[in-house]
Amino acid sequence: MQQKINIMYIGTHAEIMQTVVRLINKNENWNGTGTTLYSEAKELFIKLPIDIILLGCGIDEDEEMQLRDFFKLHKPSIKIVQHYGGGSGLLYNEIAIALSGGTTPNFLS
Repeated sequence: MQQKINIMYIGTHAEIMQTVVRLINKNENWNGTGTTLYSEAKELFIKLPIDIILLGCGIDEDEEMQLRDFFKLHKPSIKIVQHYGGGSGLLYNEIAIALSGGTTPNFLS
């Protein structure tokens, strides 16, 4: 059995977060989790084996930098993607590119 890829979405809008997590979990090889709270994002990151971080819209620039620094400090290989929306096709493509080691304009690390 293949180990699932753990993906965490962080954004300020609860409804969008729920939709993105639902879309992630439609893929049988992915396990999605999400939060609208920065403190919870850090806690989940420490507790769970997160492979990819999706940063959603509405995150303050300073908070985003603090989160990115925190994630990179604890797991330098973490993949961080800025996800502004655009439908499930774009979401799946961004995740697939991050998993393959490629980059997109939204790929932050």
